Amino acid sequence: MRPKAIVKPDSLVLFLLLFLLCSGAGFGQQSVNFNQHYRFPISVGVSYQSLSPLGDYGTDYTSYFDLSGIVRLPLARLPVLQPLLQAGAIRFVAPERDGQERWTHTHWYALAGIGYANRFSKNFELGVELAAGMSEAIFPNLDPPDPRGSPNVLASAGVRLSLNPSYSTSVDVNPTLKYFYALTPLTRFNGLVYGIGFSVHYRFGEDPDAPQAIIRSLKISELKFPPLFAAMQSYYSKNPFGQVTLTNVEKQPIFDLVLSFHQAGYMDTPTRLASIDRLEPGQSRTVDITASFNEAIFTTAGVVPLTGEIIAEYVARRRPVKQSFPLSYDLYDKTALTWDDNRKVGAFITPADSALRNYVSFLRQSSKEASLEGLSGSLQTAMQVFYGLKELGCLYQVDPTSPFTAAQEDPLRVDSISLPRDTLKRLTGDCDDLTVLYCALLESVGEETAFITVPGHIYAAVNTHVPSKQYQLLHQDKNMTLPIDGMLWVPVEITMIGTDDFLDAWRRGIEQFAALDGAPDQRQITFTSRAQEVFRPVGLRETDLGLQYGSSRRIVDQFSGCLTRLVDQILEGQTRAAQELGSKEAYNRLGIICAQYRRLPEAQKAFNTALALDRNYLNPQINLGNLLFLKQDYEGALRIYHSAEEKLQAGGLESSSLFPSVLVNISRAYYELENYEKATAYYERAVARDSSLAEQYSYLSKKEKGEKAASAAGSRKVLFAGGEE
Repeated sequence: MRPKAIVKPDSLVLFLLLFLLCSGAGFGQQSVNFNQHYRFPISVGVSYQSLSPLGDYGTDYTSYFDLSGIVRLPLARLPVLQPLLQAGAIRFVAPERDGQERWTHTHWYALAGIGYANRFSKNFELGVELAAGMSEAIFPNLDPPDPRGSPNVLASAGVRLSLNPSYSTSVDVNPTLKYFYALTPLTRFNGLVYGIGFSVHYRFGEDPDAPQAIIRSLKISELKFPPLFAAMQSYYSKNPFGQVTLTNVEKQPIFDLVLSFHQAGYMDTPTRLASIDRLEPGQSRTVDITASFNEAIFTTAGVVPLTGEIIAEYVARRRPVKQSFPLSYDLYDKTALTWDDNRKVGAFITPADSALRNYVSFLRQSSKEASLEGLSGSLQTAMQVFYGLKELGCLYQVDPTSPFTAAQEDPLRVDSISLPRDTLKRLTGDCDDLTVLYCALLESVGEETAFITVPGHIYAAVNTHVPSKQYQLLHQDKNMTLPIDGMLWVPVEITMIGTDDFLDAWRRGIEQFAALDGAPDQRQITFTSRAQEVFRPVGLRETDLGLQYGSSRRIVDQFSGCLTRLVDQILEGQTRAAQELGSKEAYNRLGIICAQYRRLPEAQKAFNTALALDRNYLNPQINLGNLLFLKQDYEGALRIYHSAEEKLQAGGLESSSLFPSVLVNISRAYYELENYEKATAYYERAVARDSSLAEQYSYLSKKEKGEKAASAAGSRKVLFAGGEE
């Protein structure tokens, strides 16, 4: 008798080698759902297996084999599940000796079952199958010699590794286990049989990779795609710059359409344009095109021809489809624009450039001692930047290749604006270059700017943050300012830099604006902050400009001279107004303005005039004490402050708004005299009556000598009496 059968090692090793080879070739490519893409409606095949019983049949058989036909029918919606039918013959051949040939027999069988097959690459799939059915074992040589039959219950479980050299052909390696259970007393063949072999299948259906099977359900019937500009990067991400019209040319609808735009090298991922659940046969849809470009768009130079693609992914004929449409266009670098929307200028104003911020900080620090408390700080910064650029030698120069006039007249003509750092290195530019530079410098330190466009020209404006009704604090002529949203703006004709004074540039800006009072539609004010809500500043790579700042002394001298001329004009108007009114209040206000502008003799004269009109008028008395404080005569200031304190207490006016101001002034005088105990006491009394004073003058609460820097910072900001009248 033959000993218990074992699995043939050569077959098992062959199977494992094929499995490892196929796994290495297939995994990692699952960007496509191969099960769906290569699904088929039905397959038929022939299988041959060499068998090895896992038990002792008591007979030395010369061969075991299984020859069968298989039909598989994958589920349409879940093609990995594949019901199957299998029918064939299993042959057991015994040797012709010792009467053993009588056990030669054939199982005719039929099985039904289900398989699971995962196609993990285009050419390979791995699956398992379970089936059960019946067989009829025919023994032709039993004694007596008439054929004898024995019905059996048959179950099968197996694994298959499939090689798919083409869509319609599949070659399988399929090890299986079969279990026989006889329904007659002939039970010697009951048990498990191991088999391994090969099968060949033909799969019906249409090859999705065949040229005639490629689905092209969509057609582009209309495409609008203009040139693009790198400076408009942020705008393109939220606002459409073109359109594409798609039409379903199939005779059946398509589903789950996702449309996107991609530009290799300048986009990290495709930008999704639209999602359409269903597009009927012949139906068209027009979709806006947007694009989320990355920072690489700012590295281009000149005009770069590009080819992007519109990508359409959808389901047609129950199959996933991906269709691409190439789009060619020109990309202009970050200095280019068209003048169809003035807000685009905002993209070129780069306040985050540290080189600009450092330069303006130098100008402000250099001019700190020359600055005036009573004059708009924003206006003074605008002056400092103007004279700083003048010191650098920055000049206006018309662009010979693309003058602003020509560009503005043709909104579709491509113009160029230099980035502020480039203009600052070159130190020349036309009106748009200089306007962008001036606005960027001011914006870099938090000043609010705008740009004004008139026929053939563009220039800058700055918000002074002075309320509209207080125009006299900027200029005696009300028409020298632009009231906008309750604040006064000052226009600056920046092309006059290097050749004229700031006040002349200011006046020229007003004149150009006023010249169009009869045609206001021909002028436009665009606020930088609002423009940059739509057109964010372009990206840039910050490098050291190697900028020589020039002589701070000359900058300060020119700035101080401008302040003197401006203050002369302001005080001339204020003096005339006080004289016309002739009231004590008017002269008191005049004195306060003079003091804030450091015109102390004029301030003293105005306060004395107010007192001459009313000797009991307390406000100018207190303000004369403030003048002594500014002259560092703290003892003399204290005498006047204490006198005012006593008069307010005697008159029962401790609840008035004037009283805490007097207390603060007394505290500040004691602080400067280093009498910190009294300084703290008066500070606490002042804060108890007006808590708004606490933070600004908190240094007065120190019990010992504090930093003189804190004192100096607030020493000029004395509380004048009657300034609000």
